[in-house]
Amino acid sequence: MHEPLGYDCPFCRLQEGVHDEHNQPTDVVAVTDLAYARISPKWWPANDGAALVIPRGHHENLYAIPDDSGHAVWDLTRRVAVAMRAAYGCDGISTRQHNEPSGNQDVWHLHVHVFPRWADDRLYEQHRSTRWVSAGERRPYADRLAAGLGLARTFG
Repeated sequence: MHEPLGYDCPFCRLQEGVHDEHNQPTDVVAVTDLAYARISPKWWPANDGAALVIPRGHHENLYAIPDDSGHAVWDLTRRVAVAMRAAYGCDGISTRQHNEPSGNQDVWHLHVHVFPRWADDRLYEQHRSTRWVSAGERRPYADRLAAGLGLARTFG
């Protein structure tokens, strides 16, 4: 495990109702028993509205996630991808998931990136050009994606 002792997990905080500029309840697009999806607060230059799919339990990485949570994350990832394609009208979808520092993991709670893709968007060439976006910029994407998913948006 790589998370530091006393790690303050932003994905767990969001579920607990603790919000900050990068974690707002309006970012959440779907909640199931074992997973949830939200609009990412950090965007690549040509891929606005990317989402993250996250297990509700705190599992650091792919090696540590129980099978039922892993299945729930993958099932919700597929649903988000299908809804994103329809809601955004994008040309395709890419997913990414990182494990450990050498695998570029930087949040110590497993999550899957779901990116809307456009022809010639150069996603993998521009990963160093990411930017934090405001809750106001994220909100329209969250609302469109949530409408396409038709699932609960609150933690209960």
